[in-house]
Amino acid sequence: MSEPRASASAHPAASVTLPVQHGSGRSVWNVDAAILLVEDDAGDALLVEEMLADSELESGLIWRKTLAEGLTFLQTVSTPVCVLLDLHLPDVHGLLAVTQIVETTPDAAIVVLTGLAEAEAGLTAVATGAQDYLAKDRLDPQALSRAIRYALQRKQVERAAAALRANQLMARENARLERGLLPVPLLRDQSFDAVARYQPGRAHGLLSGDFYDVVQTPDGTVHAVIGDVSGHGAAEAALGVCLRVAWRTAVLCDTDPLEQIRLLEAILVAERSDPHAFATVTSLVFPPHAGHVRVVRAGHPGLLVRRGTEVEWVEPEGGMALGLLPGAGQWSTTELALPSDGGVVLFTDGLFEGRTGPDSRLGEEGLLAMARRLGDLAARPFIDALVAGATEGASPYGGLADDVAVLHLGWRKTPHE
Repeated sequence: MSEPRASASAHPAASVTLPVQHGSGRSVWNVDAAILLVEDDAGDALLVEEMLADSELESGLIWRKTLAEGLTFLQTVSTPVCVLLDLHLPDVHGLLAVTQIVETTPDAAIVVLTGLAEAEAGLTAVATGAQDYLAKDRLDPQALSRAIRYALQRKQVERAAAALRANQLMARENARLERGLLPVPLLRDQSFDAVARYQPGRAHGLLSGDFYDVVQTPDGTVHAVIGDVSGHGAAEAALGVCLRVAWRTAVLCDTDPLEQIRLLEAILVAERSDPHAFATVTSLVFPPHAGHVRVVRAGHPGLLVRRGTEVEWVEPEGGMALGLLPGAGQWSTTELALPSDGGVVLFTDGLFEGRTGPDSRLGEEGLLAMARRLGDLAARPFIDALVAGATEGASPYGGLADDVAVLHLGWRKTPHE
């Protein structure tokens, strides 16, 4: 073996790049990855260089003499990296080197270089997070190239498995959140028709803070609510669940609708993690088979009222969204006429805020025009067609960016009607 490069041996802290040369006519593997050697012994570094040069791998070798220098390099590279790691370095000793690389650069594959008497340390290093280990005294080009390729492949499999586990965990979290946000309406008989639809937006993995609920009390009155917590993510979804459960509790405790709104605001302020978080809410009360519905609106969009095949956009008098100015909100109750063949359609703003052009959105007018074209449809196909139309209009621009919740509510016609 020739002597190591003078520049490397004369300056122990120096960092050099060792290019790998290949003979002509020999088949090689292009691993499409950087190979980083962290080794303070120049002789061992030259050994690895020569073994790599004689192997089937087509790649350059980066040599760093300390773990600190190796970690600095790892922070600057964007391609996959296989780290050939000596466990006896000037700035760290033993398995702590493996731990620090795993913690700071979890995507790097690690092959530990050991002495013949350190087989147990190699196995422990694999258990700590390395992908393989090699004894320096038995190093040969084939073993080295195989270890590097296998380590990179194992790391790729580990990343894929971790992503799969994360997706499975997210799916389970979504299911739990969905059960909280999207309950089964609590109706005591078949006299009232409540049809719901929820569609997650494309911009986030978890459900957002859209929520709704429908509860019929013992006197036959039907109460309904729909709301939207600002923002997206688990915290907003959890807050939406909290508000929905609080609303249902308030209804079952026979709390006045206006007091319900004040209660929801107090809970939002107490439970929100972001002091700027707010929620929009619309609540309705359907007295038993009455010709009207009472509406309380807090910053939420308007609603659609269906009378036969006719559809109109209605914006009952409302107050500010919950949590904007805690304690300063003023809300009132509006009574809307509702014939026996009528229905009310509530929704969150994701239904009409999807892009339909580079600088345009569906908007409230576009949603109303679409609803009027669908006016002859029954409740379920009506809201399905609304969501489908909004989704189709936004599909050239990535689809609906926000979650969509829709409720279609109304009394069912009695046989004599």
